[in-house]
Amino acid sequence: MTAEITNLKFHAQDGMVTFGGLIEAVLDYIKSDPSRHYSIMIGSDSRASDETEIVSAVAIWKIGNGGRYFWTKSGVEKCPTLRDRIYKEAMKSITLAQEIRSILKDRMGEDFLWDNKISVHIDVGNVGPTKEFRESVLGMAKGFGFDAVIKPEAVAAFVVADRYT
Repeated sequence: MTAEITNLKFHAQDGMVTFGGLIEAVLDYIKSDPSRHYSIMIGSDSRASDETEIVSAVAIWKIGNGGRYFWTKSGVEKCPTLRDRIYKEAMKSITLAQEIRSILKDRMGEDFLWDNKISVHIDVGNVGPTKEFRESVLGMAKGFGFDAVIKPEAVAAFVVADRYT
């Protein structure tokens, strides 16, 4: 696990948690109703500016029954172009998703990952200025073994993370 990830602090409904606290909260949520199926969504967003903070969100949805979410901000990132910003957002989400997947696999077993989906939500769409990056960032996420979701279904990026940018 990278030091960058382990040092993150996440905002939650009941205050701040460390990355380890985020993992425990997700595990507790799942263990409170283990017969259900869950969708874990990781997405990032940032303001359109040369220097910006990237907000990354982790949402866990108990399918058909609500969920929880957590979010964190990076330090200031230099993003001189839209392409730089979109790629940095996508890689933040992918890196965070990799760490979460690895820990859930270790703690819950590989079968958990067959029955429950982890997806990376990317703040690009089929229209607008980000459409030219769609195929490449979808390919990045899929290359790391994740289902990739774009706007308007990319709620972790487009709704949750966007709320805090």
